[in-house]
Amino acid sequence: MVAKSRNDARTHRHRRVRINIHGTPDRPRLNVYRSLAEIYAQVIDDLAGNTMVSASTLDAEIRAQTNGKTKTEQAQMVGEILAERAKKKGISEVVFDRGGFRYMGRVKALADGARKGGLEF
Repeated sequence: MVAKSRNDARTHRHRRVRINIHGTPDRPRLNVYRSLAEIYAQVIDDLAGNTMVSASTLDAEIRAQTNGKTKTEQAQMVGEILAERAKKKGISEVVFDRGGFRYMGRVKALADGARKGGLEF
């Protein structure tokens, strides 16, 4: 039997959880992806297949503010800016999809930042 890589195990967890988590136009899905260096978040309407709002540490607006900050602080900033952008689009409630990652560290910081910015989940 071949051992799974950590990423294979994560994608398997994500597929398993996605059976029960769906984004609708009224309550879209907040998806999080965490790489070693960056963090990405999208608000997705699964019925239409559209990304409504997105933010990441690669955005020019965020990149300028992240110098000298830890990855956790950067993740919180991404969450706050994502919530701000979602509010402009009229989105106030989302379903949180942690993408198979454990709810700790940067993923938790992003969620806390989004809550601080006004998103409810």
